[in-house]
Amino acid sequence: MTDKVWFITGAAKGLGYLLARDALRAGDKVVATSRTVDGLGDRLAAPDDRLLVLPLDVTDADAVAKARDATIETFGQIDVLVNNAGRAQLGFFETIRGDDVRRQFEINVFGAMNVARAVLPTMRRQRSGLVVTISSVNGLVANPGGSIYSASKFALEGWMEGLAEEIAPLGIRSLVVDPGMMRTNFLDPSTARQGDLEIEDYAEAVSAFRTFISQANGAQDNDPEELAALIVKEASSDAPARRLLFGADAHEWAGAKCRQLASEIDASKART
Repeated sequence: MTDKVWFITGAAKGLGYLLARDALRAGDKVVATSRTVDGLGDRLAAPDDRLLVLPLDVTDADAVAKARDATIETFGQIDVLVNNAGRAQLGFFETIRGDDVRRQFEINVFGAMNVARAVLPTMRRQRSGLVVTISSVNGLVANPGGSIYSASKFALEGWMEGLAEEIAPLGIRSLVVDPGMMRTNFLDPSTARQGDLEIEDYAEAVSAFRTFISQANGAQDNDPEELAALIVKEASSDAPARRLLFGADAHEWAGAKCRQLASEIDASKART
């Protein structure tokens, strides 16, 4: 069996970096992309015949196509696509400017679509491949202060649920990953954004939410090292999972949402 070729977005830090590192350790080849790639090749420390580092803004469809072309020219194929690049736009809905809402969707949803649109023709020609989508338990459950972030992840999940059925007959598999809160810099002020419109009616709740995020940053229960290892293992499986929830919090919240939906469905039946 030939080495798999991974195409990973958002690979400069966090889960994306760990996936690139672990895929290389597993003997595979990796295309590691990120908006900023300074020093990434040195940190991954792999020979040129196994690692290609490319700067990439996933919101730029032309740049994505060029990165795909460079990958095919270098390695000849793409076996695993990891749509990992993303950002958290946090805050209560009315405190978030319209441009920031659009930017959230440009990165988390349309950026992922740009990459899939570029890579899928290669996988269709191969009649093989795995599309890994890094979503979140907040793609299944929304909470106050996370409505816009969740909206983007809900959209991502809905798109992938349909796309997975479209590409399955062509030999292309899909894995959606729904982590709970992980110890990455995702909640760090340098990465996550907060709404900046002040509305008195929300002031107390916004203050409490910001305190929660500050205290949670760096203290999350879930270890991204463990998740990266699980994803690499699934990518090597002949029958990878369709969905992977990671973390006790993810299982608890998703389970509660399923029970809530079941109750609401039963209540609807009683009313109609």
